[in-house]
Amino acid sequence: MSLTLDPKAWFSESLMDTGIAFSLKTVKKLHEEQSPFQFIEIYETETFGTLMVIDGAIMLSDRDNFLYHEMMSHPVLFTHANPKRVLIIGGGDCGTLREVLKHPGVEKAQQVDIDERVTRLAEKYFPELCDANGDPRAELHFADGIKWVKEAADGSYDVIIIDSTDPVGPAEGLFTKAFYKDCFRSLAAGGYIVQQSESPLLHMHLIRDIYHALDDAGFRDIATLNFPQCVYPSGWWSATMACKDGPIAKFRREDAAKADLKTHYYTADIHQGALAIPPFFKQALYKD
Repeated sequence: MSLTLDPKAWFSESLMDTGIAFSLKTVKKLHEEQSPFQFIEIYETETFGTLMVIDGAIMLSDRDNFLYHEMMSHPVLFTHANPKRVLIIGGGDCGTLREVLKHPGVEKAQQVDIDERVTRLAEKYFPELCDANGDPRAELHFADGIKWVKEAADGSYDVIIIDSTDPVGPAEGLFTKAFYKDCFRSLAAGGYIVQQSESPLLHMHLIRDIYHALDDAGFRDIATLNFPQCVYPSGWWSATMACKDGPIAKFRREDAAKADLKTHYYTADIHQGALAIPPFFKQALYKD
């Protein structure tokens, strides 16, 4: 079967429950396969470069993936006092791993993704995201992240980053109280967790559930970071961060400002602004 598309073809992701869709004009389909876990497609688009789609949902594009990867990594790492041991659950495209390893103080970064095929396809079609895969501090494991955290020793990590797909299929268990309790136990004193938490405009019910589950799991303080993400539903995305045993500290703004991270979006000012939440968010979060 030919993977070449009609030059007028578009890839569209429709969210039937919200009545919206997002489309990108495609040049051709580069690859498709059914892995043991999910159906993966790679497209060449007209204006967003290479596009990865999993089970019909857009995962990343060349043009705007830096927004997500930078905001999933740098804010939490600059909020922790001295992060040395980092665990990434998911993140198979390796973009978050690359950003984490821009921090020289990180001594070890373990990435645990259930589907090796996502990483192998990223190495082929998104090689710039995999620049740090050969870093001696990086460990790539292809395993069940829920089981990995359950079996982790107490206090193993300083920061846990949940770089997951939507809360369906293999990722569904990454949004539960039981999983967060294992994360809580696996974090050392002063540890932080950050979870991609979907769109505040469309998924406030999910964000509210994440807050409740993190609180029930024992986390002391919770905050949400907001950032744009064109290819994700509504174009507005979030990451929710929690501290194990105290109020979320003011981030190390001076360190963030002077760090030479070569980022495209993240700055100390962006970090500060991303923590601001609008009235409707507060009202929905605390409506009871």
